[in-house]
Formats: sequence, C-alpha cells, structure tokens
Amino acid sequence: MPISLESHLPLNGDTATVPSLLLDKPSRFSLDNAGVLGLIGGNDAMSAMATVHVYGNRRWLGWYNNPGSFQIAKRLRAFAPSASLCGVFNSCVSLSHSAGSIHTDPTALFELDRCKGPKFRAAHSGTAIPETGYLAALLMKACAAWSSEGNVVPGRKTQPVEITIVDLGEAPASEVRPARASVSTLFFASLPISASVGACAAGLSCLILGSADLVFTHPEPAKGSPAGDGILTSDKDIVLLKGTEGAVNSITRGNISLRFSGEGHYGLLRWCSLLFTVQAVTQLLLISQASLFGQVMFLASFGVSAIYNARISSMDKEKIHQKLLFEDVFQNPMLTKYTLGTRTTAVVFILLVLGLQDPTGLLDELLPNDTKVWRQWKAMILEQLRHRKDEYRQFGAQGGDLNGFTEQEKNLLNTLLEDARAAYNGYCDYLRADSL
Repeated sequence: MPISLESHLPLNGDTATVPSLLLDKPSRFSLDNAGVLGLIGGNDAMSAMATVHVYGNRRWLGWYNNPGSFQIAKRLRAFAPSASLCGVFNSCVSLSHSAGSIHTDPTALFELDRCKGPKFRAAHSGTAIPETGYLAALLMKACAAWSSEGNVVPGRKTQPVEITIVDLGEAPASEVRPARASVSTLFFASLPISASVGACAAGLSCLILGSADLVFTHPEPAKGSPAGDGILTSDKDIVLLKGTEGAVNSITRGNISLRFSGEGHYGLLRWCSLLFTVQAVTQLLLISQASLFGQVMFLASFGVSAIYNARISSMDKEKIHQKLLFEDVFQNPMLTKYTLGTRTTAVVFILLVLGLQDPTGLLDELLPNDTKVWRQWKAMILEQLRHRKDEYRQFGAQGGDLNGFTEQEKNLLNTLLEDARAAYNGYCDYLRADSL
C-alpha cells in the first residue's frame, strides 16, 4: 500500500518535528563572491611587492590587505619548499641549491633577469656573445631613447642608422650595491593601509623581502687583456662601447641580483606564505557570514589596495634600474649619438672610431656583401683605414684598378665611396667634439 507523505505530517501546523531537509529553508552559510577576491589580483600585488628593492621606503609601507592572498602565498612558497606543502601549492619549480637548503632564486622570482640583451662583438679580441644580459638590454633601451639632435651626419639617406658611442672609462668594482631610489610613495601607501585590517602577512613579507640587497656583479678580466671596445647591435640601433675590458665586461657579462644576509630569511618567507594562505581561507569562509556593512568595508579595502598595487606596479622599473646602475655603478658614462644615412656610412664610421689594426673581419661581419663591386670597395676602404694619419686618408677612386667594371658598376662604386667620405666627415666632427 503506497504511503502518503501528507499522512505523516502534523495536522496542527506544527513543523518543528519536520526534518529540515524536507523544508525549503535557505541556509545562512554560503560562499559569498567577495571571499573569492582572495584568489585573484595576486600578480599586481606581487609586482607591487617587488618594488621594495628599488624604492627607498617601500619596505615599511606594506601593511595593507592585499588581493590575491593565495597567489602571493604560492609565489612566496617557492622560496623554501618542503614536502608537506608542495602538494598544496604545486609550485616546487625553478629551484636552486644553497648551503644545503633548496629555494628559488629571488632574482628569477621578481624577474630581474627577464630581458635578454643584443649581440655583442668585441673589436680587438674578436669575442662574440650572441645574447647578452639584462644590463646590456637596459643600456640598449637607454641609448635608443637618447636624442641625436644636432649630430646628424650629412650624406645619402636610405635607411638611417643611429650609433651611440658610450665611453665607459674604467671598470667599476666587481661588486656594487646601488642605493635605492628616493621615490616618495608614503601618501599613496597611507590610503590602503588606513583602509585595511589584518594585514600582518603583507607587512611582514615586505619587511623581509626589503631586507635583501640589490647587488651588481661582473667577472674580473684576465690580466693583460686588450681594450674592451666593441659593439652591441640590434635591428635599428648600434651601441659602440669604449673602455677597458673590465668596463665593457660589466655591461656584457654583468648581473644584478637580490641577496639576503642569511638563509633564515627564506624560512621567514615560508611562514609569511602560510599566513597568506590562512588569510585567504579565512576570508573565503568568514566574509559571507559578515553583515552587509562588513562586506562593503572588506570590498572597499580590497578596492583601495588594488588601485594602489596597480599604480605601483605600473611604474617603469626598468627606468629606475637604469638610473641606479648608470649613476651609482657606472658613474654617468658619456653618451654621444650620431645618425647616419646608410648602413655603409655607419659601418665606416664605426671602424674609424674603433681604430683597429686590422678591421677586415669586423668589416666583413657588418657588411657581408660579396660581389665584385663590394670586394673592390672593401679593398679601397681597408687601404685607407690602415693609414694611421688622417691627412693621408682620401676615400676616393684614385689608385683603384677599375678595368673590367661597367659604367653601372663604377657608378655604384662611386656611390659607396661617397658614403665612406660622409662617414669620414662625421668622424672628424666626432674628433673635434671629443677634444673639447
């Protein structure tokens, strides 16, 4: 016999004895969307946290409620992974060993080595580096932004080439700790700090990360090394480096890194990672239980913090690094920029400035053209370049055997020689400016 549910319900309207599962009664506990904010926004927060090494007072201004707590915890966790937490974060990668412990290099974590530099060719030793590092990339960008107004070499124009001559002088010390930039962020930082509570994880993390020093290092050259003059080349710009082997080495082989004073800092960052995890889980579970006013205040603190993080992370850290390195490490090297109308003109100008004993290899590398006209032109140019006195340099067609050349080939040869003459005139201007 079928059993009716209605026959088992009280007739007096008393529902106290009815199982709660049979009633359409909403539960007070629900995962509100506001709590999920602890899982997003971590990239901007981490990018803002990375500025503690370039801004002088930034390490003291991290006491505010950061969005993306779980993402930050995952990034910090990589500093000191252990078997008990690898499964939680699934991020035990990019590790390096140091003094018996395993941790991620902070240089890689904060992407201080994210840029690769251009190709370098040493003029005297013949050393070639297909891909330089972050310092060369910074220098290349600084030179590209440098104005060449007033230093435009007259002559034929096809695709202009900009050449920046960087006089590095003597080599810096093998290890330098640049001073931090004096950029004021106190006013902006006070806004998220005043709107936040329970921000000990972020504050402690900034204090610990800010205790690391930004360190510049470069290898010492071998004794008796020739001058380190050479060129950095990109698609549009050429940077000519002049200085000792150690000075040029500091650009092509130098590194910047973050260095803690002891291994204990990695363990402290592990505890900060745990604090961020607890904060993310707590917010996820408890924010939905708060009143409307409490949820609004929580969202307001996150909103202010997110705006502050976006502003700090949007600052051009590469320009800050350029300022710190070129002022504190290289002591403001002299930059002179010239614009030349053709690549042929630019190559001859480079060879004149470098003053090589035998420029044949560099000439063939920069201008690999190998036709009859180009071979004749290169032979004539090399003959003139070997003259050590400028008054004997005549970049003309005199003395060249042009038998067997058609009129068209002779015209092309004369055009290329005119480019060389324009380069020589620009070189004379460079000598006059350099003597002032």
